[in-house]
Amino acid sequence: MNNYIKTALSALSLVLVFGCEKDLSPGTSDFGVSVEKKSFSIRDTAHFTFSGNPDVITFYSGEPGSRYEYRGRAEAEGNAVMSFRTIRANGSQPNSLNLMISQDFAGVVKGDTASTKANISAANWTPITSRATLSTGGSSAVSSGDINLSDFAEENKPVFIAFKYMAEAGSIQNKWTISNFSVRNVLPDGTSYEIANMNTSTTAYKVYGVDTFSPGIAAYTLQNKYNWNVGTTSLIITGATTVTAADAVAESWAFVGPVNLRKVVPDIGKAVKNPTQKLDDFTFHYQYKTPGKYTSIFVGSKNSINGSSGTVKSLEVEVSD
Repeated sequence: MNNYIKTALSALSLVLVFGCEKDLSPGTSDFGVSVEKKSFSIRDTAHFTFSGNPDVITFYSGEPGSRYEYRGRAEAEGNAVMSFRTIRANGSQPNSLNLMISQDFAGVVKGDTASTKANISAANWTPITSRATLSTGGSSAVSSGDINLSDFAEENKPVFIAFKYMAEAGSIQNKWTISNFSVRNVLPDGTSYEIANMNTSTTAYKVYGVDTFSPGIAAYTLQNKYNWNVGTTSLIITGATTVTAADAVAESWAFVGPVNLRKVVPDIGKAVKNPTQKLDDFTFHYQYKTPGKYTSIFVGSKNSINGSSGTVKSLEVEVSD
């Protein structure tokens, strides 16, 4: 080994040894924050100033969706509310659309008709059609109203919701269109978390700034050839459109689930500083909808190869009309 290589390796060893011992972080573990005033009107702007230099500062405004104490919350007890809109066309068969819910349905087994049929039969289904207002015919969509599902919102017991289509033989069968489907968890503080909708399980939507996903809708035909058409904005099923074609009973299900009726999304903070910045002040445009007292939280952290340490600073602010 020549002297040049020996010298290079020795220098590299020193860099590795002393580099591992060095903190590397330019930040501090403590900091200070103040605000020029603590009383604001709705939609006012606050001006915060900082002392110290944490690597990262994260801000929780205290508004719904940005509350420090709920940053890790995934469930909360509230009112589980479902709603949708329906249009019934073609024919006048009664009771062709039924709304069902189950806490023990094992789900649709993709590509396995026999297992799916067995799961439907084995499950305990509670009819809840009477809780909804359905279309009785016409071209205008009818709102179901808010359907309270809180009596099914048990911890660790997600539910499946089903639209069951039943059409009789011998007369024109109904066409149903279902749109604006939504299930929400509405908490006592007025915050509302959408937990299921017409989105597929691969399509994200935002709740208070957090990406979340709907379980998606699966359709399954139990009898005859008619099935739910699952679109991005609606569910549609069209049975036999003539008496001649209505030569057999039709049964088809559309499922949504599993749905955790207690689900909420965690609140998130806003990153206002990264390690490459020196932040002296920060302005924030409050968008509170309700006057009252709120707690704004700043979390400053020092991050290095040896670990992280953080400091939490809170400021009470009051918002008026």
